[in-house]
Amino acid sequence: MSVLRLSGNFLGLPMRTWAVLLSIFLICVSVYRVFDSLNSQIVILNDSRSKLEKAITQLQLENIQISERQQQELASEKALVAKEGNLEDDIIIVYNRVPKTGSTSLAGVVYDLCLINKFHVIHLNTSKNQRTLSLADQMHFITNITHWEKRKPAIYHGHLAFIDFSRFGLKQPPIYINMVREPLDRLISYYYFVRYGDDFRPHMKRRKAGDNESFDECVARDGEDCAPKNLWVQIPYFCGHHAECWESGNEWALEEAKRNLVHHYLIVGITEELRSFLAILEAVLPRFFHGASALYNQGNKSHLRKTSKKYPPKPETLDKIKDSHIYRMEREFYEYAVEHFHYIKSITLRRNIDGDIFIKERRFLFEKIRPR
Repeated sequence: MSVLRLSGNFLGLPMRTWAVLLSIFLICVSVYRVFDSLNSQIVILNDSRSKLEKAITQLQLENIQISERQQQELASEKALVAKEGNLEDDIIIVYNRVPKTGSTSLAGVVYDLCLINKFHVIHLNTSKNQRTLSLADQMHFITNITHWEKRKPAIYHGHLAFIDFSRFGLKQPPIYINMVREPLDRLISYYYFVRYGDDFRPHMKRRKAGDNESFDECVARDGEDCAPKNLWVQIPYFCGHHAECWESGNEWALEEAKRNLVHHYLIVGITEELRSFLAILEAVLPRFFHGASALYNQGNKSHLRKTSKKYPPKPETLDKIKDSHIYRMEREFYEYAVEHFHYIKSITLRRNIDGDIFIKERRFLFEKIRPR
C-alpha cells in the first residue's frame, strides 16, 4: 500500500505546512459550529426560562389576586353575618293581643324564653284599659320603643289596637304578631271570665263578681253583656285607630282589618291551633322563639289561663247570636284569618306519622355567584 506523501512548496510554504494549517482551519470551523449551536441552544433556553418565569410570575399574581378576592369575600361574608346579627338584635315585635284568645299562654312562653334567648319582654299597660291611643301618645309610644336601644331586641305586648308605624315616617316598622279565636267562643269565655275569674289569678275579684246569670239567660232577655255588639272586638283590634274601626258592623272596618292582617302582620295564629302557631314562630323568628315548641309541649305553659266556671250555651242561644249581622262579620274575619294561617302552616310545617310537628327543610340555595 502506498502512502501519500506531501512534497513541494506552495506560495513559499511546504505542502506539509499547508496540510497542518488546513487541519487547524477545519478544526476551528467545527469548534465554531459546535459553539454556535450551543449558543443557539442557550439563547433558546434563556428565552424559554424567561417565558417560564413570566408564566410563574403571572400565576403568582393570579394566586395573589384570588387569595385577596377570597379574603375580601370572606370579610364580606363575615361582615354580612355580623350585620345580620346586628339586624336581629335590632328587631322589635309588637303583640297587640286580643283579650280571651289564649294570649296569656303565649305571653307565658315568651317570658320564659326571654331568659334563654336573651331578649326583652315589655308589657304595655294603658290607662283604664283603653284600646286606642291619642295621636300624641302614638308618637310617644313609637319613639320610645324604636329608640330604646338598651331594651332591644324586644317583644312588646298589650291590649292595644293596631298602629300603622309607617304613617309616622318610620323606615323600619316593628314585626306584628297576633292570635284570633272563634268570635262566639271568645265572647262566651269573656262573659264568664268577668264573673268568675280564672285559675291564673283565682283570688282576684272581677268586675261582674256576684252576677250568676248564665249566658243563656242573658241572651234570652236580650241583656247588655251578651249583646251582639260585644262581639265587635277582633275586627277593630286589627283595623286600628280610625274612627270607623270602632263602629260596630262597619263594612270598611272589616276590609281594613283584612288588609292589615295580610300586609302588616308577619303571622296571625289561631287560638285553637296554638301549638302550630308556636312552631311557625320558632321557624320564622328563632332569635326569639327557639325552644318554644318544646317548652309548650312540656304542658305547664299550655292553656295557662282557664276561666274558672263556664257553662256551654244551648243551641237556641247559639242560633240567636249567629243570626246577628255583627257575628257574621266577625266570623268572616275569623275564617279569613284561619285560611291565611292554614296556608302559611302548609308551606312551613310538616307532620310525621305520629303527628309530631316539624319545620320543613329549606327549599332554596344560592349558586352561579359572579364575579368569583
